[in-house]
Amino acid sequence: MINRQLQNGYNELREARRTNRALYWAVGLFSVFANLLMLTGPIYMLQIYDRVLGSRSIETLIGLSVIGTFLFVVMGVLDVTRNRVMTRAAARFQARLDRRVFDAVIRRSAIKHDEVAQTGMRDLESVQKLMSSPVLMAGFDIPWTPILLAGIALFHPWLGMLAIGGGVMLVIITVINQMMSKAPQNSAMYAMLQSEKLSEHIRNESEMVTAMGMRQAAFYRWSKLRGRALSTQIASTDMVGGFSSVTKTFRLFLQSAMLGLGALLALRGEITPGAMIAGSILMGRALAPIELAIGQWPVVQRAVRGWHSLAILLGETPPEAERTALPKPRAKLDVIQLTVVPPGEAVASLRMLSFTVEPGQAVGVIGPSGAGKSTLARALTGVWRPAGGKVRLDGAALDNYDPTVLGRYIGYLPQRVQLFEGTIAENIARLEEKPDADAIVEAAKKADAHDMILKMPDGYDTRIDATGGRLSGGQIQRIGLARALYGDPVILVLDEPNSNLDNEGSAALNKAIRNMKAEGKSALIMAHRPAAIQECDTILMLDGGGRVAFGPRDEVLAQVVQNHEQIRAGGSGGLR
Repeated sequence: MINRQLQNGYNELREARRTNRALYWAVGLFSVFANLLMLTGPIYMLQIYDRVLGSRSIETLIGLSVIGTFLFVVMGVLDVTRNRVMTRAAARFQARLDRRVFDAVIRRSAIKHDEVAQTGMRDLESVQKLMSSPVLMAGFDIPWTPILLAGIALFHPWLGMLAIGGGVMLVIITVINQMMSKAPQNSAMYAMLQSEKLSEHIRNESEMVTAMGMRQAAFYRWSKLRGRALSTQIASTDMVGGFSSVTKTFRLFLQSAMLGLGALLALRGEITPGAMIAGSILMGRALAPIELAIGQWPVVQRAVRGWHSLAILLGETPPEAERTALPKPRAKLDVIQLTVVPPGEAVASLRMLSFTVEPGQAVGVIGPSGAGKSTLARALTGVWRPAGGKVRLDGAALDNYDPTVLGRYIGYLPQRVQLFEGTIAENIARLEEKPDADAIVEAAKKADAHDMILKMPDGYDTRIDATGGRLSGGQIQRIGLARALYGDPVILVLDEPNSNLDNEGSAALNKAIRNMKAEGKSALIMAHRPAAIQECDTILMLDGGGRVAFGPRDEVLAQVVQNHEQIRAGGSGGLR
């Protein structure tokens, strides 16, 4: 199964690459003529030494120079053209996969925070950079290396043997470079990812780190990872740089050896001085692509790792199938024998859970920590797929709805509300490109956040960052509630919605729930605090991932909660 998924991922990448096949053929054709034109220099030099110097003809020199100049200009134009074509082919490859990879990263990150999900977009960029880099162009030139080396043998067999022997040595150096630098490159990449991950985490939690005096400890831990990343990167760079230096030195030595051997053969009268110079130039041209490939080998290795990682990502996260559009559902939710196993775990958090929510009904979901309340919220919103059973919205399984459409029907307020960099209006509108201003204001009014937003420096156009900036926890949660209400959802799923709310915010939350019920819509509230379930007419009690009780609010509270009289009276305190 895993091998089939991986193969599907590779096939999808190859299909995206195949769309540029015509461009690759064009680059290959340009490369044929560009490499043939590389003979211009050696032939020009051969003619200068053997014909111009011998005849002392200025006219011949001018004629050869004009022809040579024209051919060099054509070679330069072809080289620029093929580089531009490959750059655009790489851009087309990335543009074709951007949406697919982005979607796969989001879907995988929702259930599994592994390295494949973290580096998905970066992996695509690494492949794109290889496709537009000089090292890939060297791949079009390397097949001509044996031809150019064999061409040197036309001057003299000994020169050909020296050239071919030198080329074989460079190929051996390339193979050794690949084998020895692979592990250091992988170690450097992994260490760098760990360092960046911790740095991002510390930055996101900067307030907590500062408030709890954790700066020194956080820096110490980050610096250890940073030091490891730097040391492995230095080791990797040293190794690749060493091979690059060896290659460059060896190529220069071969060119000098070619001159020396050519001079010996010229003194013996077996070749002309022009052939000696031409052979040296041909040697440099033939071995230049190999030297470039060795020098740019880290780019190749990063792209190879990225290609494999993308194959895993795309293979294990296949494209979502097209779904037939369904009419807007009623606010009826059926949970049938639902079993949910959290990603990466082997034990189910919810087991064989069944209940029904009718239109106009608010259900409070209570239970101790770890009972499965947040798991249920993720399953009801389609974030986590059931391992068994079904969740049906107005008779249709959640799988029958496109995720984007389902998000409009089921509003969700997670336990920890995260905002995005942008304006308050953009956050409420869920980052829509062309949001409905009236719908934004209406959602804010339903969340009783309209007046609060108007008091901001720029009202709905106040810009905030991902951490909320100047906003308090309660303000962030009310904006999150407005976001959940945007688009007029039929069901609202709230996970600990009043954890950061004051009395005014709690009152606003209860008002929003009352309005949902009055409009024939439904709400499910996962709660620890009694204030969150005051508007609930039905209670679902969970414990250990199973249903303990489900029924009218007061009856269930009387059965399972010690302080039920206090809660009925609207008192404070927790559910216990």
